[in-house]
Amino acid sequence: MRVFLYKNKLDILIYLWYYQGMKRDAERIKESEKRISIADFLASFNKNMPKGFPLVTPALLKKFQTAHAALFKDGNTTWSLDQHRKKLIDWLPRNIEPTDK
Repeated sequence: MRVFLYKNKLDILIYLWYYQGMKRDAERIKESEKRISIADFLASFNKNMPKGFPLVTPALLKKFQTAHAALFKDGNTTWSLDQHRKKLIDWLPRNIEPTDK
């Protein structure tokens, strides 16, 4: 058990800010950096996109993977929300075809 000695109210506020807020954000950031399968990436990406934004399909992800081979070095086929989501968001509107929607 940690014992914290607070000299003043500012120490308490700093503790609450860091340990209650920043620590939680760090855990969330670590979660987005995890390497996941294409199926998990597909589910997470489509679930978190706003209405009206085109959803991805496995075929579109394979097309993206081919177009951005440098992101998948050494034959690594796993995905990372942190590394791939933004690039896919930028790439998707220019590369989606009416039959893909």
